[in-house]
Amino acid sequence: MSLTQQSAQNVAHVLSEAMPYIRRFRGKTIVIKYGGNAMEDEALKSGFARDVVLMKLVGINPVVVHGGGPQIGKLLEKIGKKSEFVEGMRVTDTETMDVVEMVLGGQVNKQIVSLITQHGGSAVGLTGKDGDLIRARKMKIERSSPELDVPEIIDLGHVGEVESIDASVVDMLVGGNFIPVIAPIGVGADGCSYNINADLVAGRMAEVLKAEKLILLTNTAGLLDKDGELLTGLDAADVDKLIDDGTIHGGMLPKISCALSAVNCGVKAAHIIDGRVAHAVLVELFTDEGVGTLIRS
Repeated sequence: MSLTQQSAQNVAHVLSEAMPYIRRFRGKTIVIKYGGNAMEDEALKSGFARDVVLMKLVGINPVVVHGGGPQIGKLLEKIGKKSEFVEGMRVTDTETMDVVEMVLGGQVNKQIVSLITQHGGSAVGLTGKDGDLIRARKMKIERSSPELDVPEIIDLGHVGEVESIDASVVDMLVGGNFIPVIAPIGVGADGCSYNINADLVAGRMAEVLKAEKLILLTNTAGLLDKDGELLTGLDAADVDKLIDDGTIHGGMLPKISCALSAVNCGVKAAHIIDGRVAHAVLVELFTDEGVGTLIRS
């Protein structure tokens, strides 16, 4: 079926609007944290794969860091193991860590690699254990209460935080025209595997790679003010005020914190965008309007 004149003009307008952005980002690295609904809806999954392939084809270097919490939860439920969370983080004993590695490093990672390949790209799946990519340390949470003289230290098991990143293997893959797809599993000095929040890994990865942008896909439209309106362009001072007045709270706080850390460490901009929107990454990168919250230093 041929395009109508109006449809053809719309397509031409979109392409011409994208051109200066393609020119600006050509040769630059963009780290994308992929998670939420975008990883569960079949049409969105396919669209995301096409988006990163297109980015690579026009000379941009996407690096994908993915989550997989819902998929881990489903498998734990199947084997009769109850998920327990403390302050939004999954308590991860040795048995649970085995499931985490199987789901993140195996099932989810390879599905993303396969989808990118189906759409004409060349992807390589990694965990932080490959090429000594992510060194982790055990995360400790302290909880204070009036009844206790000293804070209670909560043991989350194999939950970690990033100690350091050696991105040489990622640089090698990017230089070889591959799209790296990274599962957020690190290894500690003790040789143990650690499950790390994917937002935190993506933020640190963007810092180490000196990325042009960090993009965090979420299940919300972005950062909303107290009236539910989308906040689009923010700088570090704006973010600090929003944290102080309680606008940024709960699950959005760690996302904003890692985005702010990235831009304070040299990443040009961080975007928190709605992964429920088809082709959200391309819309944010290549159009004047975008679809989420932009944070600059």
